Amino acid sequence: MKRNVPLMVAIIAGYVMILAYFSPYTEGWGEKVMVWFDILAAIAFVLGGGNLLKVHLKKVSDRQAGWAYSVITVVAFLVMLIVGLGKIGVHPHEKYAHMAWSGNFSAIGSPFWWLYEYTFKPLQATIFAMLAFYVASAAFRAFRAKNFEAILLLGTAFIILLGRTAAGPYITGWFPDWIEGLEADKLSTYIMEVFNTAGNRAIMIGIALGTASVSLKILLGVDRSYLGSGEE
Repeated sequence: MKRNVPLMVAIIAGYVMILAYFSPYTEGWGEKVMVWFDILAAIAFVLGGGNLLKVHLKKVSDRQAGWAYSVITVVAFLVMLIVGLGKIGVHPHEKYAHMAWSGNFSAIGSPFWWLYEYTFKPLQATIFAMLAFYVASAAFRAFRAKNFEAILLLGTAFIILLGRTAAGPYITGWFPDWIEGLEADKLSTYIMEVFNTAGNRAIMIGIALGTASVSLKILLGVDRSYLGSGEE
């Protein structure tokens, strides 16, 4: 029952969504299923928060390597949770001035907004800025011209890099008129609009076919990996 019931729920929900999408008489079914999905997603957030606390508190308790980072994670999680759910420092809505919790917790100037704008966003920007160096290092290792494919990748990356920087037009601006159109910026735009778009479309088609295949296996009960690795 622990495997058959979730399996039947997944199959029924899948067929309901298909019927709701293709039949106008069952549109309401799809809306109800989406409401159930929102409820399950909310429960999943609660379980995820509980699991985060469990994992990091255990690491702190056992003094495992990096436990100080776990302390920072738990404190940051609890602060954001309390400030957001408690609507601390939030001004009441002008239409419901007598109700203390009627204001928006993320309104401009609220403590939650301040923490998000001046703590989370700078940290996020810092992480992405650090990732740029890792990407550059990985690109240096990947773009070694060992074969034709690597040479093609290296040349394309070099053209795109020139076209996306201010140095590109200055470096290639001296080209004579008979090769006009081969400037780095124009060539970069052409590559992105033609070759890159074609590659993206091929990837998206592959993703769509893969999604349809996996969905079909789930609807038919062939793929049960989402139920866990327990015995049938």
